[in-house]
Amino acid sequence: MLSKNATRLVKRICRRRFADCSQNGAKTALYDFHVQNGGKMVNFGGFLLPVQYGDHGIVKSHLFTRSSASLFDVSHMLQTEIRGDNAFEFLEMICTVDLENMQKNSAGLAVFTNEKGGILDDLIVSKIAFDHLYLVSNAARREHDQKLLTTALEIYKCKYPKTDVRIQFFQPRDRSLLALQGPKAAEILQKFTPTNLTRLYFMKSTIASVCGVELCRVTRCGYTGEDGFEISLPSVKAEDVAKEILTDENVKLAGLGARDSLRLEAGLCLYGADINEETTPIEAGLAWLVSKRRRKILGFPGSDIIANQIADGPIIKRIGLTFSEGPPARQGCIVLDETGSKTIGSVTSGCPAPSLGKNIAMAYVPVEFSAPDSKLRVKIRDKAYNAVVTKMPFIQSKYYLPP
Repeated sequence: MLSKNATRLVKRICRRRFADCSQNGAKTALYDFHVQNGGKMVNFGGFLLPVQYGDHGIVKSHLFTRSSASLFDVSHMLQTEIRGDNAFEFLEMICTVDLENMQKNSAGLAVFTNEKGGILDDLIVSKIAFDHLYLVSNAARREHDQKLLTTALEIYKCKYPKTDVRIQFFQPRDRSLLALQGPKAAEILQKFTPTNLTRLYFMKSTIASVCGVELCRVTRCGYTGEDGFEISLPSVKAEDVAKEILTDENVKLAGLGARDSLRLEAGLCLYGADINEETTPIEAGLAWLVSKRRRKILGFPGSDIIANQIADGPIIKRIGLTFSEGPPARQGCIVLDETGSKTIGSVTSGCPAPSLGKNIAMAYVPVEFSAPDSKLRVKIRDKAYNAVVTKMPFIQSKYYLPP
């Protein structure tokens, strides 16, 4: 358990990371519901969302998610459908996903890349059928991703005028996205759906009725390292479904603050912080996003650069750091060698880890400094503190995998 000082630091870091709610922002279908439930609204990715709720602070919310289950509004994420006989070929032109080897009704993490192999965005791709894909990508890259996909389709149609590939972007006013996360998530959701969730494994997707609402897309995934689900549903029903799920005493609302500390403990990247257009998947430790087939046929932007990094190894690498002393390292803090005499990298994300009772961070350093248990130093407020390179995730993942 974190000390009172550490708890204050969590709140301070979240205030810095998330913009003030006085800034203009779009609203999800649940905005009024959040306010009614004591949500402290902030601008994140252009949307007004709760960073926490009332006296159920960030640390309490984080720990409650790890022990029970929390409900998050993630409707700010961009939801997209791609349909058509050539949908696979089209998406593989701009994305690392391997749709040929993905099973029907399965989902996978992928990245859009540029010609330098840099990451334009990370996204979840679900293969519904041979001619039907469902994508969820980051809110902060909403306009970018829409332009990327639209421009790519225009180019594809010029090359293949008879293609029937078409794209539909869902707006938050039309379709919402709820994330139910935690060890009790399945037990809770099973009360509200006739679909047998014991057969829905991690990164599998299905159409289901939830709280009597038909045609919801339920995907077993999340951003916390815990078992959980993302539920895509009509926005007109989002508040009704949220209210009904919350009738279970084992679930509470959670906001962006807990979501950020949960994902960091789980070793998951935040776009714009831990990965960006200058970072390749290999440098980010995400080589597994490029399957054997994609490494062979290539075909996506920057694939030759990425293939060379896979073969020869990158120069820099994303690492995890744990601290036994000092304040938490924030984005931009300088990473030094063990002696503290040489600058070798910088921190991309950092915070107190409520589940561990210590501070953690992610950073990029040259590969020769990336071995687990290596001792480094991190400069925080003009003072260098000891840090240890630590394998990620920082906590054990609890995804619901097939036996």
